[in-house]
Amino acid sequence: MAKQHPSKNKPARQKVVVPQPVVAAPILTSTHTPWWMNKTYHILFTALTALLLYANTIGHEYTQDDAIVIQENMFTQKGIEGIPGILKYDTFFGFFKEEGKANLVAGGRYRPFTLILFAVYWEFFGDNPIFFHLMNVLWFALTCVVLYLLFSIMLQPLVEQKQARFLAFATTLLFTTHPIHVEAVANIKGLDEIMTLLGSIGALYFAFRATDEKKGLLLIPVFLLFLVGLFSKENAITFLGVAPLSFFIFRSKQFSRFLPPLLTLGMASLVFLIIRFSIIKAEFDEPALELMNNPFLKLVGNEWQKFSFEEWSATVMFTLGKYIQLLFFPHPLTHDYYPRHVAMMNWSDISVLISAIGYVSMTIFALIRLPKKDFLSYAILLYLMTLSIVSNVVFPIGTNMGERFLFMPSVGFCFLVSVLLWRGSQWLTKNKTNELHPVITVVFGVLIVLFSFKTITRNTVWKDNFTLFTTDINVSHQSAKLRNGTAGVLLEQAVKEKDAITQRNMFLEAKGHLLEAIKIHPTYKNAYLLLGNTNNYLKLYDESVNAYQQALALDGGYEEARSNLTITYRDAGQYYGEQQNDVVKSIAYLEAGNQFAPNNPEILRLLGIAYGISNRVTDAINVLEQAAKIAPNQAGILYNLGAAYGQLGDAAKAQSMFEQAKAIDPSIATKTLRNEA
Repeated sequence: MAKQHPSKNKPARQKVVVPQPVVAAPILTSTHTPWWMNKTYHILFTALTALLLYANTIGHEYTQDDAIVIQENMFTQKGIEGIPGILKYDTFFGFFKEEGKANLVAGGRYRPFTLILFAVYWEFFGDNPIFFHLMNVLWFALTCVVLYLLFSIMLQPLVEQKQARFLAFATTLLFTTHPIHVEAVANIKGLDEIMTLLGSIGALYFAFRATDEKKGLLLIPVFLLFLVGLFSKENAITFLGVAPLSFFIFRSKQFSRFLPPLLTLGMASLVFLIIRFSIIKAEFDEPALELMNNPFLKLVGNEWQKFSFEEWSATVMFTLGKYIQLLFFPHPLTHDYYPRHVAMMNWSDISVLISAIGYVSMTIFALIRLPKKDFLSYAILLYLMTLSIVSNVVFPIGTNMGERFLFMPSVGFCFLVSVLLWRGSQWLTKNKTNELHPVITVVFGVLIVLFSFKTITRNTVWKDNFTLFTTDINVSHQSAKLRNGTAGVLLEQAVKEKDAITQRNMFLEAKGHLLEAIKIHPTYKNAYLLLGNTNNYLKLYDESVNAYQQALALDGGYEEARSNLTITYRDAGQYYGEQQNDVVKSIAYLEAGNQFAPNNPEILRLLGIAYGISNRVTDAINVLEQAAKIAPNQAGILYNLGAAYGQLGDAAKAQSMFEQAKAIDPSIATKTLRNEA
């Protein structure tokens, strides 16, 4: 037998496998993402939720300030041709159509971007509120999606995927369903709020991508989107503070990495400010002493005076507390917070003190937790920064507060609630799981359902001005502006009403609102104007004349009051002469009208008839000849003048006047002296 080489036929070496203890795969930390945590599903669900929630606004009419930017804006109604005018003037110029009136609120308004969109809509779709509302809903849905993308990209490197997805989704869904946003979406004019936020968060989203992906080209959309936000509304400027705060919280401390996007945002802001102040001069005048444009006024004797510092600060602090209440409990809602829905407050009021303690506590907490990059700190500071510019602290905004002003700050609130829900879940599970506890899931679900229900029902109120005003007056019954507005829509409906009793009741209801408006705001000239109109409809002519005279005492150049007072003198003279057979009272009104508005041919014609009935024939001929010189082609005047000459016994002159009248209107002979020509 041959000797074997020791290296040959050697058994193969077996790999020794050391048995490992069997450990069940931790489902809760699995990298598998269930469908309900899938990013694509989140985006689709967010967009669909936004569309469904606001679908019932698409068939609505124009409401509230839509007249300023659409219906009665001369630039918007020119379509694309009106865009140069939009870019050239203050945002309100196209509505007021004259210099000066656009600056009733200190500081002016330069927000051309949304007006340009409206002009484009008008160019291709005309006077179509359905399309305008549809576009508002679509822009809002896009904003919600971009908000989700922003929080997803900010949170992704910091926390486990499920936490990041939940925080991003919960924040976005709370924002999408929150009823405080109804005003911004259901009111077409609210597109400025939507585009301001969309431009701002869109710019921040690309700023994070530019930093993370190290792609300089992404700074282009940062620049352009931030310009969209800025030219939609000035609120976007607050993102100059939000952006570095966001980088600090969600990324490293290496400032050089953030510098390019921050400089890009700064450049966009500089471009905006240069253009803005070239259009609207940098004049920071005191707000006008008119309560509807400056809520921080009080009537002392017969003069309006500014609030003291204590009164101003207490009132502002009260409104800041009201914002917090509306975010947590959005009921009741109203579109109107004008004086005196928010009363003049003082520091002895418990609600003011609670608000102050709350804001001081929030601020201290946020600053203490800021170095630790606490998400709650970020949420609070995001809320405070974006609220600052509409708080009446930085500069006056022309009203006490408004629900639309919470559109941007509510992002901070929604993120704060989402973080609290997640931490509550971790506390309930004692940090043993990275899932949402069932109790928190139920709380979140109930919150979303309640918010959605309130949003859908609140949308219906924005159907038209009549529905909006007559609904919200039950909430803002101390608002002089809404009292006046409610009276206005009641008058519009009343003049169309065919049932006399219903019509009269509507006139009386309007009158009640106007008297309350004047009680709140004794120098409210427009309320006096509408009160004059209402009394005219009710045939309460003495009261009508008095109301117009009050309006003119406040503003001698108030052309509407002058015109309507002239009409009232005419109507009163005709009413007492023709329907009450009180010629003396008829002559008194017509003579007062002739003195107030000389050379009004219709007043002169009626006065001539009244003189004739009173056998003051010479006076009749004098005023009728005066009327004929002013309006030589009015057959009725010539016919009545002929009758007066006939009454005087001058048959030839009478026949001449009759023939001239018949030449103008062959049927005039069948008309009585009291008929309208």
